[in-house]
Amino acid sequence: MCGIVGYIGERNVQNVIMVGLERLEYRGYDSCGIAVIDGDIKIRKTAGRLQRLKEILDKSPVGGKLGIGHTRWATHGEVTDENAHPFTDCGGCIALVHNGIIENYRELRKRLEKDGHRFVSQTDTEVIVHLIESFYRQQSGQERSKEMLGALRRAGKELRGAYALVIINALEPDRLYAVKMGSPLLIGKGRDEVIVASDGPALVGIAQKMLLMQDGEMAVVTPGGVQLFDFAGMQLDRDFVPIEIRQKEISKGRYPHFMRKEIFEQPEILRQNIARRFRDDSIMLDPEFLLYPDFIERIKRVVIQACGTSYHAGLVGRYYFERFSKIPVSVEISSEMRSSEYLYEDETLMLAISQSGETADTLAALREAQMRGIRSLGLLNVYRSSIAREADSTVYIHAGPEIGVASTKAYTAQIINLLFLSLYFARIRKTISDEQFSRVRGDVELLPKQVESILTLDRRIKEVAARLAFAHDFIYLGRNINYPSALEGALKLKEIAYVHATGYPAGEMKHGPIALLNENVPVIGIVPKDSVYDKMISNLAEAKARKGKIIVIGSEGDEGLKEIADTVLYIPKVPEYLSPIVVAPPLQLLAYHIAVLRGCDVDKPRNLAKSVTVE
Repeated sequence: MCGIVGYIGERNVQNVIMVGLERLEYRGYDSCGIAVIDGDIKIRKTAGRLQRLKEILDKSPVGGKLGIGHTRWATHGEVTDENAHPFTDCGGCIALVHNGIIENYRELRKRLEKDGHRFVSQTDTEVIVHLIESFYRQQSGQERSKEMLGALRRAGKELRGAYALVIINALEPDRLYAVKMGSPLLIGKGRDEVIVASDGPALVGIAQKMLLMQDGEMAVVTPGGVQLFDFAGMQLDRDFVPIEIRQKEISKGRYPHFMRKEIFEQPEILRQNIARRFRDDSIMLDPEFLLYPDFIERIKRVVIQACGTSYHAGLVGRYYFERFSKIPVSVEISSEMRSSEYLYEDETLMLAISQSGETADTLAALREAQMRGIRSLGLLNVYRSSIAREADSTVYIHAGPEIGVASTKAYTAQIINLLFLSLYFARIRKTISDEQFSRVRGDVELLPKQVESILTLDRRIKEVAARLAFAHDFIYLGRNINYPSALEGALKLKEIAYVHATGYPAGEMKHGPIALLNENVPVIGIVPKDSVYDKMISNLAEAKARKGKIIVIGSEGDEGLKEIADTVLYIPKVPEYLSPIVVAPPLQLLAYHIAVLRGCDVDKPRNLAKSVTVE
């Protein structure tokens, strides 16, 4: 989950790396560091955010033509200066940065310490640089690069786990090295300059083309180009592709936080997805969707697996597939699914949902399913990601880069595309009539304007947040298709405001959680006019009788809600199946404003990172 950057070229290496790290800070921000070759290797690193590293570099800048940088999400070892990357070998000749996790680092460390290597940190990463050192013999001239590649290849064969590495060698000030196994790594090529990074935003403004490294590959990077090798030492030939991210997409613009910007981008993202998907009386999916109609007709079960917010979107997706496509669906948490027994028929489809396409647990569960012969489909936001490459088929949510750690626009984009997928399947399986399809299309095409109208509630939601900001516990209640909305609302508050919050199916409250209620516990009820409306009203009456503070999200014109709720936030009337999309923005804004009022770092909440690439 860490952010790594490597650069070689004529620009100011310190500036390029720091800008790249700023763009990748959402991947981790416990500590950070930079190393350059300027005669010898010079390192500046510190615990804390990039601002602290900037202050160090202002006092003690570094120069040169190439360097590497890192921003960390801690796995092994506390957040200290000593545990910050980059790390060097004993002689200070080789330095590297690492994203991933080394599973056998303890045994490697014991062996290396026995051989005389001196460690200065508690991290798993440091074993890598000492392992490379143990295989590297300092040669002269052209032999140096061959020897370095040989050392990297031998080290790669001993490492178990996931790693993306960018490495510099003081004896080779005209090149850097990159190695990939499990964790993402991209190489961007500009004019007489190359940048290597763990995610695309760092490449923007430097490179016009990029290459996605694949597992088991090594690269030798010089200003003039890239040589690619596999772990057997064979040279590879693969084309670069255009960079599709634009500068505007990775800038906050006029917004104080990326999260706020991304919340307000949702109407346009919905509008673009709707325009992309509807084609006359059918649904148009991406070219990467490769499931044939005869297989879709035979599907007996869909298994959705995901983590966090994507899991909540999957719970909504279950409703869509069962309602429109008439396919039984189970929804599994990826990390739990890996260790479960598989009892699925041949005609089962696994749907893996991940914003980044790199989520380690989701990718691991996908691989386990494929080993058992289960067909797979990825629902993703990032092109050419690991899940995109490994799934049998892919559909993209077209949400654009999401920088805020807490997912917002990707969540609603996942839901709308799950709806489109279920409609696509329904058309093939003939489980939806032309009349029903036309009615759904008409409902969906109203969504962008309806979500825009919800965003005008921003000031009202901020006022509500001010009354709730310092409560210690929240309970979110929903039923049926909006039970996932309750889970997602509670998750957003936990993620960015550090407040204990729990989402429940409202009917379960009386089976235990009702014991938590008192006058200090806000209860957020999701109560649109739908098939479970009367039951939701009854559940909220139970909460009100226990003196809970009742805040409800309900349909416009429902004056009766004012009799039971202390506060009502009105949303447009929509069909029940679309309600999770219009419920999401007020829940997101409520969490956002509470977090801001509590003084929290909204875009970079503590202990979290955007792309969870470790298990």
